[in-house]
Amino acid sequence: MRGRIVDLALAGAGLSIGLLMLVTGQYQQQWGAGWLVPPLVVCCAALLLRRTAPLASVLIGTAAITADVVVGPSLATPLVYTQVLYDACVHGRQSLARALLACSVAGSVITAVVALVVFRDVRALGLAILLALVTVVPVLTGTHVRHHREQASIARQLVRLTELDRANAVAGERARMARELHDVIANHLSAVAIHATAALSADLGPARTRDALQVIRENSVRGLAEMRQLVGFLRDPAGGSAAEDVTAGLADLEDLAGRARRSGLPVAVSVRGEPADLPTSVDLAAYRIVQESLTNALKHGSGGPVTVSVSYAPSTVDIAVASSLGAAAASDGAGAGVIGMRERAELLGGSLSAGPCDDRWLVSASLPRQVTA
Repeated sequence: MRGRIVDLALAGAGLSIGLLMLVTGQYQQQWGAGWLVPPLVVCCAALLLRRTAPLASVLIGTAAITADVVVGPSLATPLVYTQVLYDACVHGRQSLARALLACSVAGSVITAVVALVVFRDVRALGLAILLALVTVVPVLTGTHVRHHREQASIARQLVRLTELDRANAVAGERARMARELHDVIANHLSAVAIHATAALSADLGPARTRDALQVIRENSVRGLAEMRQLVGFLRDPAGGSAAEDVTAGLADLEDLAGRARRSGLPVAVSVRGEPADLPTSVDLAAYRIVQESLTNALKHGSGGPVTVSVSYAPSTVDIAVASSLGAAAASDGAGAGVIGMRERAELLGGSLSAGPCDDRWLVSASLPRQVTA
């Protein structure tokens, strides 16, 4: 709507100025100045089509200025025609702008040659120069403005894409940090909470109380150490030692199972196939999936035995953790831990499922042994 108002205002201004020049007697034509009004009106009407139909606007304007030259010429109609050409180059297709530039240059050159041949006077070049001012200059100006507008539009799009990339990178980093914080700390805090509750709720006797406090201390110290390592890595990602300390893998599986056993969870580990060096991201993801599965078994299971199976296939490493069903079925795999495990697997191009299977809770994951960049 706003563009339509601008078109009307521009056409009205051109018509008003042209009529004012006619009324004030700027033109003295042998046929009468009134003959100059129709071409002016038609050329101004062509401005109404400058956005919606640039080609039609140029054709109408060209017919109007041709009529103006025949009965005149005047000054107002050529000035309005320059606006028609300029708008056609700005709002029309690039092919139209190229065609207008070729026609205007060719017309100016032909006019100059014909004027020299017919009149044999250098002063006759003034007609060619005038034609170039009316046609070539507005076409070049419109093409230049269009180019700069397109460059500005591309720059704005690049800025928006950069902002989206930055936002996606921040969101991805926040999700990664959330997964690491949850997996690193939840395992230890769960063991601390469970054994602290047991120590407070019953008389365990000196020996069992000491065992519970030993588990609490071990998990507290280890959790604090891992938290410090993770914070150090987040502050300085380029620090090699911090990254190596935080990164764990399937080689630490027995140590992880041993900590779970000391927390009171019977864990059996089996490995099938020939263990091989895995990419760091795959090795860490596999370790975290087992760690989170043991944590969920400790928190939600009924205390029954847990089996951890790792199978090295030619192209994948498959993990299965089966625990007693207990209260885990109520979560239906919707907890933050299961979400984090699934995200880890999918980011590597693998898959993970978690849910009841017969009378057990089964976490099954398949991770690729090679990750494409």
